[in-house]
Amino acid sequence: MAISTCFSSICHPCSPANRAAFQLHPQPAASIFSKKVYYRSSSFGSRVHRNVDTPNRDVSNCSTRGIVATLATDRSTTPLPDRAEESIGKLKVNGEASSAGREESLVERENGAAKSYTTKYYGATEVTKSLPMGLSKGREYERLSVKDYLDRAVDFIRPDGGPPRWFCPLECGSPPKDAPLLLFLPGMDGTGLGLVLHHQTLAELFEVRCLHVPIMDRTPFEGLVKYVEQTIKLQHKVSPMKPIYLVGDSLGGCLALAVAARNPTIDLVLVLSNPATSFNKSQLQPILPLLEVMPAEFYMTVPYLLSFIMGDPIRMAMANVNDELSPFEAAQELSKNLEALLPKLATLSDIVPKETLLWKLKMLRSAALYANSRLHAVKAEILLLASGKDRMLPSGEEARRLLKVLPNCRVRYFKDSGHTLLLEDNVNLATLIKSTNLYRRSNKHDYVLDFVAPTPEEFKEVYDRQNGWYHLATSPVMFSTLHDGKIVRGLTGIPQDGPVLFVGYHMLMGLELIPLVGEIIRERNILVRGIAHPALFGKRSEEGLQEPNSIDSVKLFGAVPVSGKNFFKLLSTRSFALLYPGGAREALHRKGEQYRLFWPERSEFVRMAARFGATIIPFAAVGEDDIAELLLDYDDMIKIPYIRDWIEQLNRDVPNVRSDMPGEVSNQKLHIPGLAPKIPGRFYYLFGKPIATAGRKNELQDKEKEHSLYLHIKSEVEEAITYLQQKRKEDPYRQILPRILYEATWGFKRQAPTFEP
Repeated sequence: MAISTCFSSICHPCSPANRAAFQLHPQPAASIFSKKVYYRSSSFGSRVHRNVDTPNRDVSNCSTRGIVATLATDRSTTPLPDRAEESIGKLKVNGEASSAGREESLVERENGAAKSYTTKYYGATEVTKSLPMGLSKGREYERLSVKDYLDRAVDFIRPDGGPPRWFCPLECGSPPKDAPLLLFLPGMDGTGLGLVLHHQTLAELFEVRCLHVPIMDRTPFEGLVKYVEQTIKLQHKVSPMKPIYLVGDSLGGCLALAVAARNPTIDLVLVLSNPATSFNKSQLQPILPLLEVMPAEFYMTVPYLLSFIMGDPIRMAMANVNDELSPFEAAQELSKNLEALLPKLATLSDIVPKETLLWKLKMLRSAALYANSRLHAVKAEILLLASGKDRMLPSGEEARRLLKVLPNCRVRYFKDSGHTLLLEDNVNLATLIKSTNLYRRSNKHDYVLDFVAPTPEEFKEVYDRQNGWYHLATSPVMFSTLHDGKIVRGLTGIPQDGPVLFVGYHMLMGLELIPLVGEIIRERNILVRGIAHPALFGKRSEEGLQEPNSIDSVKLFGAVPVSGKNFFKLLSTRSFALLYPGGAREALHRKGEQYRLFWPERSEFVRMAARFGATIIPFAAVGEDDIAELLLDYDDMIKIPYIRDWIEQLNRDVPNVRSDMPGEVSNQKLHIPGLAPKIPGRFYYLFGKPIATAGRKNELQDKEKEHSLYLHIKSEVEEAITYLQQKRKEDPYRQILPRILYEATWGFKRQAPTFEP
């Protein structure tokens, strides 16, 4: 049985007598997608399992269209315990009292993104267990498309006379412990299947519930608002410290905004896909009078019209085309998908019959008015997804308006997508939530404990599809140093167990980062988490209509804003951390300053590393002078009035994390230097001999010994830079042309050789 293609039964709302959990009412209209389906109640406050062999179960059989379905519900309605947090005492960090100590628990999740990590603070004592350092294992996902949505919708549209209700997609499996709840609020179709392409990936992060509004249901918009409101209040009562996520698609976006406006004290996170708040400007407005007088025999043409207004069929058909196919094979697969999809569009007339379409269009008008009149009351965090080719709504223009009106709003813009954004091939909702730092399990986001490692598919997307050209152009060469001091090709010298702190040189504009993180993952399956400038996480980075970008990728792969608290947590969880003591000053150096270190006079990291027994690995990277030439540096740019004003504006709200330090390291004005690209050379990396600090905590409390080790690490980095600069002259494939010719002869499956260390 293919359980991954099955959905739970649709659940009626809870009765007044049992507000801890929704009850499951078996009915002939239950949707079935395989010969045998295990149904799961969409209950709030109770644990529900798929396995019918579990004790304390009610099991019954029902028959629908001659197909046997097994129905399993849990008798227990005991609320699940929320993440424990209790005040224990005072925690000392670097000798200073911090916030009240606490006990935190992050329980093991199936996808491997986090293993059982517990930290207990009793006074100044820490008890820690490590988080895994590699990619999330993830599951093998079935690739779905709009055809699957249409096929499944046929089973959802059978009228049963019931009211709106929640259902849980069984392909989501059992939710991870401590997972927040995600409620999907559908668009005009009302089926609740709009997330069908995302169920499996969202299930790694959330407990997913979807709202189903039967096609003959005529609950007004305010009735739907109250129904969803009742649900979030029940969930908030069960888990008051957890956020609740509302994903609203089109009409569902208005519904999510209305609920958030009415409940400002409940911790809600909204993800809105082309919300219908701009319906008064919709292209559907003129056809409403025509639909009212259109004869029934002509209504069959309307679904085809709507399908092209709502989205691009080609982009929808691409959703399950394997990107590893050759262009010819991909074209064949796309042709097959279109051939299967286009006849299915006729089912839209069944999913949204004429009377229902007229009702929903009128509801859209009232929903937009209701939501717009209450936008001032919305306090929730919001991620707004807007399409550039939405033929139904002016979503791009509306995103600009909402960005100004909603105080906690950020936008991701998809310029080539249509209205049904969540059914297209270029959108991964789980990735978007993680890469915008919107995912959390409690009422406050924790950059370390709320982090979920990227999946292999996300790694492939960022490093192979988006940045494959960069890897090809720079062909990074990795060397590491063993404990006996021997330099070897590859990353054997990097220890497997954390905590590990990489300390090194920051190339111009951070050009070395992508290959560095990517190659360590490829070769060792170790995720290195960067300690980054706070400007990457501030509101200024979210201004305007932002397309998914490289800053999102940095966040997706675990970067944290620089602070003593985050540094402490990374090492206490035995992470692999990446620190650039030279910071922005080093990455934005002036002409003639390449490969020069701009480190503080005194150490910022040695004592903290020793506190957790971290292994320090000094490293160097060279190659920036083989890829770009610096034409305009900061000193040149501030002499030009227009550019000087732009730099001042850019840095207006950006914190200078080292403003109180002496020397050049404090000169960290952010800017974008003028670069001239060169014919690419090659990047070279050398990771030095690991420096153990385990057992040296008391020794390194001595300032002189700490400073001596700090200077030793700095000299190791400088020597590694010099070594690579000299040795790269021996590389016969340093220039791109001979390197490309060599790698092409091997079908780009083998990297060109380099010098012998």
